[in-house]
Amino acid sequence: MAIPVLVMGESGSGKTFSLKNFSDCCVFSVEKNRLPFKANGCKIIPHATYESIGAEMSKGEYKAYVIDDSQYLLVNEMFDRAKETGYGKFTDIALRFRNMIHFINQKMDDDKIVYLLHHTEIDSNSGRAKAKTVGKMLDNQLTVEGCFDIVLMTKNDNGTHSFITQSDGYNTCKSPEGMFDFEIPNDLKAVDTKIREYYGLINQPKIKKE
Repeated sequence: MAIPVLVMGESGSGKTFSLKNFSDCCVFSVEKNRLPFKANGCKIIPHATYESIGAEMSKGEYKAYVIDDSQYLLVNEMFDRAKETGYGKFTDIALRFRNMIHFINQKMDDDKIVYLLHHTEIDSNSGRAKAKTVGKMLDNQLTVEGCFDIVLMTKNDNGTHSFITQSDGYNTCKSPEGMFDFEIPNDLKAVDTKIREYYGLINQPKIKKE
């Protein structure tokens, strides 16, 4: 199975900028058309939807895929269905997002890693920073972080950007034991290399999903 990785952070905290050293990935830009740096060789697919994301990832041309501002997949569907009454739409919205993650886990080749760059919000009950959704009902039906083994969060300390890899009690970060230090540079290419080394995906034969 492929590896989904959640990268959380506020707008402007360095999520997209962490792609600067990547030159061999496919970026699905859900809301934006450009990267915040000069072109680095990555393929950019603007105005991405569940359908275009699924179609492109099914081709399997890249080892790394990035869904930039993945929370807008939830937000956009919520606005598209804003006039619908009843609670069924919330279940549908949660199901579509979960099904995308299940596709990554179950249908993609084992050497693929998919990064979801996602905004954060503060949980009103725990006070912890968490992945942003579109309402309490969706939170009750889908704990986003529960779909991932690796959850990173951006940190901006007076202009110095980094990733937090484990929870300090005020966030929902997590990663496998020994994979990362607690705080690492804001470099998603270096993160990708570390994950592949940890799971033995470097120079390994590709296992094709049936």
